[in-house]
Amino acid sequence: MNRLIVSPSPHDENCIKTSHIMLNVIIALIPALAAGTYFFGLRSLSLTAVTIISCVVFEYLCRRLMKRTNTVGDLSAVVTGLILSLNLPVTLPYWMAVIGAFVAIVVVKQLFGGLGQNFANPAITARIVLMVSFPSAMTNWVEPFAYRDGSVVDAVSSATPLKLTDDLPSYMDLFLGKTGGCLGETCALALLAGGLYLAFTKTISLAAPVSFIGILALLSFIAGEDPLYQILAGGVFLGAFFMATDYATTPISTKGKIVFGLGCGIITFVIRHFGSYPEGVSFSILLMNVLTPYIEQLTRNKVLGAKEAENK
Repeated sequence: MNRLIVSPSPHDENCIKTSHIMLNVIIALIPALAAGTYFFGLRSLSLTAVTIISCVVFEYLCRRLMKRTNTVGDLSAVVTGLILSLNLPVTLPYWMAVIGAFVAIVVVKQLFGGLGQNFANPAITARIVLMVSFPSAMTNWVEPFAYRDGSVVDAVSSATPLKLTDDLPSYMDLFLGKTGGCLGETCALALLAGGLYLAFTKTISLAAPVSFIGILALLSFIAGEDPLYQILAGGVFLGAFFMATDYATTPISTKGKIVFGLGCGIITFVIRHFGSYPEGVSFSILLMNVLTPYIEQLTRNKVLGAKEAENK
């Protein structure tokens, strides 16, 4: 005889672990890393290895010093290191990458309590700190396949598509990644494939990415710019699918995710159109991370049958 079992919530029996979610993110980022290695050479892999190992070591040591349960096994540090590397130019000196890993793990993540307690995306914050601290090194882009003529570190620098005014790359070049830029942000095809994988596995919701990309395209069209060029160039796809969907620093509700994505797109457009920086994705996500608690409060779902407390 079947009996009705009464128990308190939650009733979800999937028991999805953090390590499973992080593994999905790693799998989704492999195409972007492969594309970066193809266009910019094997130094892409060595730079990625440096950031990942540094993030794991810093997390391990930090947890030991704080006498807290070690969380290296949840793979979140690996994901942070991987995303950080994809946000860096392939020519960046390794010691600068280690500094970025320190900022991401120790300063942004662990000093605020660890995974789920950080107020901002660690990789985004680390990239901005490196950009402000080492602007020349962080904007030293190289042409795709420059490594075939020698060391990629000594290759001739080039401009990102957002800085070009003449001889613009074609849509196909932008889509496939045959342009200068960070090692993991140029290939829109690889990032789109990874983003769709995360959506298919229900690791992320498409609410924030779609609203982010959509409002940026709309505002670019209104401003008389090429909307397709604006969303394919720069770090829009990397930011929208992999950083504007971070569980800890973005809203939980669908309405909140949409507001978050809209805010990211608007701020990105404003910085690109009116600011001195050609790219605004990192700054927009960081600013919206700070506003996430307020977005959560304004877009929270009302509990059925509950009444708002009266102010006395």
